[in-house]
Amino acid sequence: MLQITPTVRNLLILNVLFFIVDAYILPISNRFALMPILSPAFMPYQFVSYMFLHGGFGHLFSNMFGLFMFGPLLERMWGPKKFLFFYFFTGIGAGLLFSGIGYYENAQLLKSVEVYVQYPTPDGLVDFMSHHAKGFYQANLDFFNAFEENPTNPSYIQNSIVAVKSVYQASISTPMVGASGAIFGILMAFGMLFPNTELFMLFIPFPIKAKYFVACYGLYELYSGIQNAQSDNVAHFAHVGGMLFAYILLRYWGTQRENFY
Repeated sequence: MLQITPTVRNLLILNVLFFIVDAYILPISNRFALMPILSPAFMPYQFVSYMFLHGGFGHLFSNMFGLFMFGPLLERMWGPKKFLFFYFFTGIGAGLLFSGIGYYENAQLLKSVEVYVQYPTPDGLVDFMSHHAKGFYQANLDFFNAFEENPTNPSYIQNSIVAVKSVYQASISTPMVGASGAIFGILMAFGMLFPNTELFMLFIPFPIKAKYFVACYGLYELYSGIQNAQSDNVAHFAHVGGMLFAYILLRYWGTQRENFY
């Protein structure tokens, strides 16, 4: 029978308490979620605080289930202090990678906005929206058609500039929450330390070794992050970051289990 360990138990309690406070008592996500670096609301402490906030019960449950399933074994092997260090190292690392990539993308987006503001044309608007906001483009075809027919109309030009700027503002106002980075770090550690352990997953009709499951999951997250679908609100690069920082730390510590006692 799986016995919960003290640090895992405390992390579970903290995450549940933060979720209850944020969802039902006092909304705190606007201050403690991880905001994009270019956002005026960004604060360095958010690299830690974001890990205790979640976007809904399903998000909370999936992360806490992963912590409950794989965390106790690692804590018993490493001890509470080392496990807690690993948890925060991978969680913060996930936030750093996600924020670094987000900073680059938002900086490029800002350049595109500045170019369009200088040369606002129907073709330029279509090109901008098709790359950065396909949903807006599809939902406002009438405006795009009217602007194309009247490219010198001052009202259309001004509205197009406002629309382009709003895309950037929305991008730097989108926070990240969740313990997923740390959980993916834990998953990575389990796959590296117990590679041949067979896992039985609900969505896979046959047992799969941990090393193959982790490798496939990691490649999927990397692919999804590179695809960067605008309709996808999952922070895939945070998941990749958790796994990457877990790999780095385990390589530093040494991956042989004997070295952890």
